[in-house]
Amino acid sequence: MASLLAASDEATYDLSPGEVAEALSAEALPSLPEDTYTAAHTALTAAHAAYEARFGHVFVICLDGVPDDEVLDRVLEDIRSRLANDPEDERAVAADQLRLLARERLTATLGARGTTRPATNGSIPGENDKTPPP
Repeated sequence: MASLLAASDEATYDLSPGEVAEALSAEALPSLPEDTYTAAHTALTAAHAAYEARFGHVFVICLDGVPDDEVLDRVLEDIRSRLANDPEDERAVAADQLRLLARERLTATLGARGTTRPATNGSIPGENDKTPPP
């Protein structure tokens, strides 16, 4: 797992500005729970619009480990502080957030697989037997 995460990190560090833009275009905006106050949704929508107008892409943030009740504050705080970045600095910050998101997603995906049906002798489950992969 450590080798895969290291390879993922290295690949992210090597992304060109065009590749970062392509990766950002595939990201969804962070969302709020439906029971959040309308004013919070309005503030978040306005913040996202200001960010996209300034940088030309969606705001991306890794919220791994942030408690649900702190998500809105963290997102709004980060958008506000990152709006002060120049485009080149923000591209680097966004690329780092993409790297963190990739690590989180790989860990979640492979961690879930690894705990449900461990491979033996280095084989991939289902590769050489009749057991379907998880």
